[in-house]
Amino acid sequence: MKKINIILSILCFVALSCQRVPEVPFDVDVREMEIGPDGGTRTFSIKSPTGWIATTEAPWIAISPANGTSSSECTIVVDSSLTFTSREDIVKIKLGESGEYKEFTVKQAGYDHAISLKEQKVEIPEYADYGSRGFDIPVNTNVDFEVVVPEDVTWITAKKPSADFDRGARPRNVLVHFDWTINSRPSVKEAEITFKPKTDEPLVRNDVLKVVQSAAREIEGGTPQGDSLALLSIARVLNVWNQWDPSEKMEHWDGVQVWKSGKDKGRVRSAQFFLFSTKEGLPYQVRYLDAIEELYFYSNENSFLYSLSTGEDICTLKSLRKLTIGAYGLTELPESFTNLENLEYLDLSGNNFEEIPPVLTEEHFPKLTALIINANQRHVAGDLYNNYKENCGGLIKECPLDADGKREFPRRLLKWNKLDTLRLSVNYLQGTIPDFSDEPSFPRWTAEEVNACDTLPSILIGLPKVLPETDFFAINLNRLHGELPQWLLYHPKLDLWYPDLLVFNQEGKDQDGNLAGFSNAPSNLNYYYEQYTNKKYNPNNISAE
Repeated sequence: MKKINIILSILCFVALSCQRVPEVPFDVDVREMEIGPDGGTRTFSIKSPTGWIATTEAPWIAISPANGTSSSECTIVVDSSLTFTSREDIVKIKLGESGEYKEFTVKQAGYDHAISLKEQKVEIPEYADYGSRGFDIPVNTNVDFEVVVPEDVTWITAKKPSADFDRGARPRNVLVHFDWTINSRPSVKEAEITFKPKTDEPLVRNDVLKVVQSAAREIEGGTPQGDSLALLSIARVLNVWNQWDPSEKMEHWDGVQVWKSGKDKGRVRSAQFFLFSTKEGLPYQVRYLDAIEELYFYSNENSFLYSLSTGEDICTLKSLRKLTIGAYGLTELPESFTNLENLEYLDLSGNNFEEIPPVLTEEHFPKLTALIINANQRHVAGDLYNNYKENCGGLIKECPLDADGKREFPRRLLKWNKLDTLRLSVNYLQGTIPDFSDEPSFPRWTAEEVNACDTLPSILIGLPKVLPETDFFAINLNRLHGELPQWLLYHPKLDLWYPDLLVFNQEGKDQDGNLAGFSNAPSNLNYYYEQYTNKKYNPNNISAE
């Protein structure tokens, strides 16, 4: 019986094994596939009893695997779009034997016009070292645009490179650089930067950048503590080589003097900043030194490279009487510089001025007695005719050609009668020194004035009364030429000017090819003392003593 059961079992197994396996129906599990403009990867399944091939005419669609021998799962890779409009194409799956096929549609959306930001808010500090005051913002866009900074926002500037849209409507990152300036106010600054598209097409997204700048550290004006903080801040911004020790009392700092009494007792009376490195005008913190009488800035590293202005803040110091800004890199003074009406001494030597700043007039500075603008040569050129360079400094534009093709020393300076010191040495002043014969109204020495003073000679009578109070006059090593006028040769203080060295001594050639030097420069002052017989400095009188 056992044997029979075993045999029956075997027969049943064979019978079942010989039954035909049902055939797999041919099908694809997708009828339509949608994908965004950035492209990407999708999968679909194929049911097939036999071999198949997948095809498409769209170059932006790739299928893997593209063929098979049975059911399989496939991957579709779609490239990113190049257009703003949508596109679509067909994918066909064809059986190898029967020619039967299935198909489905791949639809890809086009890009929208958009200007988008990953970061829509930037926070910046109130201060950073020069060269570090900036940030970059990547703008993702497929349309060209302009960066719009509000007109009333002057502390941010933008630099946008030209955008290359060679990839059609595909967005790309355009790196926009922003520079910012120091916040001098004890309040937060905010600005909204917009991006204006250069197209009339509507944008589905147009982000705005918000910039927030921290408030400046508040300086308590009108106090010794505020003054000390202002001095330390100025030294920091200027990168002064030897800075003060804040643990010491301000009155012990090198180059600083304080008021010993009065309403400003303990506040800064004078301060010096020497040997520093900056590429900007004077720090805004100077405005807090409103009790100061004397300020001294000298020796900025590589100052010959710069074209700077003092800035507006120093122009608020109406108590300032003595100011030196030397070897700084200045080429201009702001109009508000005229607010310093109490200045008595101004030294702008060693800068890069091409002309004497127009604001420097006797009317604007009625108390000024010393004006020093020497050694303003940015580039040294002994021969201006053959080696003239643009932007060379040296007050070279102060003596332009007149209608007759001639140049002349600036008359307005020679009319500044209250000056006791005028130094213009080592510049590129050109032309002749005016004798004022063409100005009959110009003040002249009268017989009454001459006769009232036993040291004045009669030869002065009728000569122009030029710089009568000037004890120090220096115009040496310029490019002046021609004849020395009589008013200068017989000036009452000529012998105090060291004329051989500081007046008559010229060098090189001017822009017109004239050899510098005066045709009638005297070899000595014997002629002068023959007239000034009673003068204290007459050698005859000195030897007699």
